[in-house]
Amino acid sequence: MEVFSPADYVALGFFVAAWIGYKIVVEHSRWADQSLNVMMNNYRHVWMARMLERELRIVDTTIMATLQNGTAFFASTSLIVIGGALALLRSTDEVLNLVADLPFGLQTTRLAWELKVIGIVIIFGYAFFKFSWSYRLFNYAAILIGATPAAEKGRAPDVPARAAAARAGQMAVVAGRHFNRGQRAFFFALAYLGWFLSPYLFFFSTAAVLVVMARRQFSSEARAALDVRERD
Repeated sequence: MEVFSPADYVALGFFVAAWIGYKIVVEHSRWADQSLNVMMNNYRHVWMARMLERELRIVDTTIMATLQNGTAFFASTSLIVIGGALALLRSTDEVLNLVADLPFGLQTTRLAWELKVIGIVIIFGYAFFKFSWSYRLFNYAAILIGATPAAEKGRAPDVPARAAAARAGQMAVVAGRHFNRGQRAFFFALAYLGWFLSPYLFFFSTAAVLVVMARRQFSSEARAALDVRERD
């Protein structure tokens, strides 16, 4: 007996292709440099260059603490969702009856439902690893900020100081990249939820999430804000 229908396989294939394709476009394609993420990475390096000029770095440590707290929140949220998803496996029969009564709900087997639940656990497990590693990398970036030589009044930063700031900036870029990947998993997890009701809804939700994420990266108000030039 087939666990999934042909429509399920098509929708799942589209979901995987959308996730991988989006990652390639945003991180590795010739359009990547125009994405919001990459443009903000440039400002991470600008941040570290400004940090190098400051003798007191309270502002920098405050910003780093804010980034760490946000990353820790998403990491803990991932664990909570994983626990909730695993709890669904203990009440499969009740949930199947509930889903079947929904307007878009279709009859499904116990095995198919449990495989779908395992899929959502894998997605949020991936997100947890990305967020936890990002948190660790932000810690490393904070250490590198602390290791950057203090500025001396009236003197330009020397080569070792600029190299230290560049290392801190690159570490912040890598931390941000893993954070973005974890958050991307959250967004695609919302699309994945459509599969619990219908493969057709799964296909539509994946396309909708893909469009929203692409728009935010390339044509959102946040992206336009980075193109604002200084006015007289």
